[in-house]
Amino acid sequence: MNDKRVAVVIGAGLGGLSAAIRLAARGWQVAVYDGSDYVGGKAGTMTRDGYRFDTGPSLVTMPGVFEDLFRVAGRDLADYVTLIPLPEVCRYFYPDGVSLSAWADEERFARELHERAGENPANLKRFLDYSSRIYSIAADMFLNRSLHEASSYVRFGFLASLLRLPGIDPLRTMAQSVERHFETPHARQLFERYATYNGSDPFQTPATLNIIPHVEYRGGAYAVEGGIHAIPRALEQLARELGVHIHRGERVEQITWRQDKRRRRVTGVSVNGAHVPAQAVVCNADVTIAYRDLLSEPDAPELLRYESLEPSSSALVFYWGVGRECPELSHHNIFFSRDYRSEFRQIFEEGVCPDDPTVYVNITSKSSPADAPDHGENWFVLVNAPYDNGQDWSAEAERVRKTALATISSRIGVDVEKHIETEAVMTPADIAERTSSYRGSLYGISSNSRTAAFLRHPNRSKRYHGLYFCGGSCHPGGGMPLVVSGGKIVSDLILHHEK
Repeated sequence: MNDKRVAVVIGAGLGGLSAAIRLAARGWQVAVYDGSDYVGGKAGTMTRDGYRFDTGPSLVTMPGVFEDLFRVAGRDLADYVTLIPLPEVCRYFYPDGVSLSAWADEERFARELHERAGENPANLKRFLDYSSRIYSIAADMFLNRSLHEASSYVRFGFLASLLRLPGIDPLRTMAQSVERHFETPHARQLFERYATYNGSDPFQTPATLNIIPHVEYRGGAYAVEGGIHAIPRALEQLARELGVHIHRGERVEQITWRQDKRRRRVTGVSVNGAHVPAQAVVCNADVTIAYRDLLSEPDAPELLRYESLEPSSSALVFYWGVGRECPELSHHNIFFSRDYRSEFRQIFEEGVCPDDPTVYVNITSKSSPADAPDHGENWFVLVNAPYDNGQDWSAEAERVRKTALATISSRIGVDVEKHIETEAVMTPADIAERTSSYRGSLYGISSNSRTAAFLRHPNRSKRYHGLYFCGGSCHPGGGMPLVVSGGKIVSDLILHHEK
């Protein structure tokens, strides 16, 4: 490789692969380096005793983001990945014995809320119309463009969105807005849970985050044939078809640079002691890794600012191979806590796992039977947890496991523990170690403030010319569609600035 129109991507997460594919489709020579022996970052996979588990993300939304990525390369997503629409988006179990299903069919969902919880059916449409309005104003502004480039603010589209800015409801919290739209505690708790989609607290995060129900209900919720890990595998295949060189098990040791007049200019990376020259370097690793390890700048102002911000929540995840089929459960299931405010207070203020946590159970074998042996199911069981701050995670995991088992077993009438045939656990400390996420946070920084969207690390470095960032620790944030969009933002910036 020479240093003309050559890009190196550090990390083979979805954001890095997205950037690599888009650059390769525009004629760039691209190499991707990842220290792991697999691609996908948090979207990994694990097999134990005949049970296959996705280790991270569990739901696909915004399929258009993925379709657009393949379209840029002249391909069709459907030729690489089979998305399975979920008619039942999620099944909910409440402490008072109420259970209900969130259906993709809006009218059916409204009837379900009315029949099971007593909610006025008209409230769902009113709320989703409000959610869709936020999406129409905010999506292009926050999801498709950098918030740290002057050019983003002089576009007509941005100015038009700016005039409608009050419509994104930034001054109320998510919970305040949800409680104005719904009358029953069941509907309120159901829609307040969407704050956890970016690791935040519904009683602090701005109501702008009520954009998420539009994405899930009016944009569609999907499973993937073969599990979520099929997506990074498909991106790897597409990238290789476009000539991207993907180096698994090869860790970048350093980002190299030279002083160029008043500014530093990246020259490439160092891998196994050898210099790999590049015109642009895309860092898909956490920004803390970039500054501390790859640039050897632990006192960089950008890093100190990032570390001063509140990390998002993390998770305790249990992987259970369950030796029976459970018709009581759907593909996605939520077992709600009794006191949601207390749950989030313990996570964000006390830094401990909740005494009475909400428990999420994802079972991909409901859609992909090959993920579990006959008459068995692969349970991905997640409890929201604080970021890693030196807690005794062994003790926390043991305590939370007992609570989660008791909660699930009591609400579906099945002694789950006696059916567990194989088991693994991942703590926030494990997440930090395995995915190089700062303190094990799942989504970078939390969104527990009105300005959080503007505080994420920018996609283009102003300190190092030619250095770009994508992934959950920078704009537009964590979650599969967002990091894939981040790859688009980065590739657009590179094509504009590295001519």
